[in-house]
Amino acid sequence: RWFTHFYVVSVLWNGFLLIWLFQAEFLRGSLPSWIQHVHHALGRDSQIANFYLQADNKHFSALLVLLLLWLHSCRRLAECLWTSVFSNGVIHIVQYCFGLGYYIALGSTVLCQVPTNIRNGKELSVQICWYHVVGVTMYIWASLHQHRCLVILANLRKSESGKVISLSHSIPFGDWFERVSCPHYFAELLIYVSMAITLGFHNVTWWCVVMYVLFNQALAAVLCHEYYQKNFSSYPKHRKAFIPFAF
Repeated sequence: RWFTHFYVVSVLWNGFLLIWLFQAEFLRGSLPSWIQHVHHALGRDSQIANFYLQADNKHFSALLVLLLLWLHSCRRLAECLWTSVFSNGVIHIVQYCFGLGYYIALGSTVLCQVPTNIRNGKELSVQICWYHVVGVTMYIWASLHQHRCLVILANLRKSESGKVISLSHSIPFGDWFERVSCPHYFAELLIYVSMAITLGFHNVTWWCVVMYVLFNQALAAVLCHEYYQKNFSSYPKHRKAFIPFAF
């Protein structure tokens, strides 16, 4: 249940960054000076400038991804508050601190892909590309399935009237649970992949984020899958742990 804190921080921080970026792109504002310092420290000033001069849709891609990240955090916060039924499990203090830092770093990572002074006061010319459409469509599809799976998990601990009657684990059925033990983890991976697509496939930094999410969620899924198999003799043997038909 303390994951709720992660999403509170993410909604506030990434919402703040989103407002900054929106003002810079549409209202001819300027990004904060610390972004310039980060660019300089990473040696990305000239690299990003040359890259982003190619087209305005690169700016729009970053703005769109930051919006998707903020919306994802809003939905997850709402699910933590009003959908999920948490057990009495605990989180390690190191994992807790890492989680807080992770969601702060995510939005900052997107913002640091945008050059600070390159627009020179010019308005953003929005050009929607095919990869924006593909990325957003995949994002919506994965988000809907993740929400459905979280509702299924929550309903296992509720009565038909919606009252919580148990905190124990049960075998979930329905939606992507018919193929994998942890479809909500798989959906999380797809959401981050969709953001990589929205950035135009070429952003190496964000693909590193995707790889982190892949290994993190895969490990959690395997541990959960093994728990199901160990504690439920009737657990469906055809289910994979993380990726349908593959892993």
